[in-house]
Amino acid sequence: MNTISFFSSWSGGKDSALAFYLATQKGWEPKVLLTMFEEGGQQSKSHALPYEVIAAQARNMGVPLVTQSASWETYERQFKESLNEIKQSGITHGVFGDIDLIDHLEWVRNICQSVGVTAEHPLWNWQRETVLKEFIDTGFEAYIIVVDTNRMSQEFLGKKITHELMRELKRSGIDPCGESGEFHTIVVNGPIFSTPVSIKFEDVIEHGHYAFLKLMLG
Repeated sequence: MNTISFFSSWSGGKDSALAFYLATQKGWEPKVLLTMFEEGGQQSKSHALPYEVIAAQARNMGVPLVTQSASWETYERQFKESLNEIKQSGITHGVFGDIDLIDHLEWVRNICQSVGVTAEHPLWNWQRETVLKEFIDTGFEAYIIVVDTNRMSQEFLGKKITHELMRELKRSGIDPCGESGEFHTIVVNGPIFSTPVSIKFEDVIEHGHYAFLKLMLG
């Protein structure tokens, strides 16, 4: 049987990292990380990670990075263009970190199907708390770098993802996986990396009701 080659829809955060890891544990071969960036190409969508940080993650994973810049209005078209290019290189599957949001799952599947790529969701229908426990127990290291201040305090920025933090989030009435957009993370170490990604935190930037922790390579 031929080994399945896949691209990872890579946010730089915990869910995409765990999904990537689980795919490789099946013996699948990672060929590309695909990350969507803002129109200017300086930071990633949603997680607002600088290009050089995403590139460092890719280097330490030993997987080529493909990026695409888009506004939210052009996101679907640009994403589909990237998938077409990836498909033409012989990659047949895409790995995504969705857990239980059906609307996004269906959007991903429809886009992938339209270009002849199979969408895989290794975390689908896992309990959210189980996802976080698996992530921590597998040996990953991640930090909160974006929070929705309508849902949680920006005091959580910079906190390491741990079992204790998971309990603290639950006590505060916050989904410990942040699946509804309460927070986003950056992964800096774990079994998918040859060496840790060294980063340092700088200022907090507020944009609307979101607070972003500015970071750069350490």
